Amino acid sequence: MPIPNRTLTAMALRASLLQATWNYERQQGIGWAYALQPALDELLPDPAERAARLAEHTAYFNTQPTLASVALGAAARLEESRTAGEGPDAATIARVKAVLGSSLAALGDRLFWFTLRPFAACLGMMLVLLGKPWGAAVLVLVYNAVHQTVRVLGVRWGYAAGPAAASGPVRARLESLIDPLAAMGAVVVGVIMAALMVPGGHPSPVSFQGLLAGGLALGLMTAGRGRPSPTEWALLVAAAALVVGWRT
Repeated sequence: MPIPNRTLTAMALRASLLQATWNYERQQGIGWAYALQPALDELLPDPAERAARLAEHTAYFNTQPTLASVALGAAARLEESRTAGEGPDAATIARVKAVLGSSLAALGDRLFWFTLRPFAACLGMMLVLLGKPWGAAVLVLVYNAVHQTVRVLGVRWGYAAGPAAASGPVRARLESLIDPLAAMGAVVVGVIMAALMVPGGHPSPVSFQGLLAGGLALGLMTAGRGRPSPTEWALLVAAAALVVGWRT
């Protein structure tokens, strides 16, 4: 019997706590088991068998947190087949989880950390610079409009696709978001540059414009690098700004 949508939705909601028990030994493993539990409750009426199966899923697992929902749906599909006597054993499911985790992590980093998050942050910053005090709220809403939608629907996509969840239509659907978000981000950065260089219609000093253009160029050159992290860059720029401000 297929897993009902209400159970898949319950898994998606639980996935919000995927990293609540993150640790160096199992990383997201315990949170993963917690999120998968509604599916196992649906599939396995025997408490002892359900507990044993749940314990298997507390093993090491790690991926991009939002796209973990896709892997959860795929794992639920595999457990459904296993319960019906048609599917893989525990070792095979563990291997599929490892492959899905790696593939979805690479895609999720590009979509969420390197594209959506900078776009949402720049959009909020642009609104603040244009005199809109609710820019921070827009940042949160824009990011979560995509993040929470993918988290909820991702479980269903993964359940429908099974082990192929990290490829084919699901991957194409997610990758199709990257280029439009990057293009819109470039437009927003342009508006931010204009607002900073010509605040209130009065051009800023040439020295400020040069520093701003140089900082933007440096940011674009380093945006695709995993290290240093965006946080480290932000702290470095903040320290430099404090030094310049103190000396002037």
